[in-house]
Amino acid sequence: MTTASPPAAAQPMRIRAQASGDKTLVRVLMLHEMESGVRRDTAGKLIPAWHIQEVVATLNGKTVLSAQFGAAVSKDPFLQFSFKGGKPGDKLAVRWKDNRGTSRSDETTVG
Repeated sequence: MTTASPPAAAQPMRIRAQASGDKTLVRVLMLHEMESGVRRDTAGKLIPAWHIQEVVATLNGKTVLSAQFGAAVSKDPFLQFSFKGGKPGDKLAVRWKDNRGTSRSDETTVG
């Protein structure tokens, strides 16, 4: 018996945000299948494209990162970035949207 993995939007992101001096370092693991649309299944049929297209990170509601992803990004992408500002206790939210219209948003507190 096989079990299907939960839909991408059902799996929370793993987010860590750590302030150090005047910078905040953020690490995000986004759980998503990320199909490119060029692979084939065992029957030889193309597997439809399914990938994250947009990622936005906000600190207390203000955008600190906006990125566009494409089909070449691997499964369960890991993103690391830093920005100037942020202090312990601030709320950092990360949101993604994929090419099927599914989206996910999670947040953490800066440590």
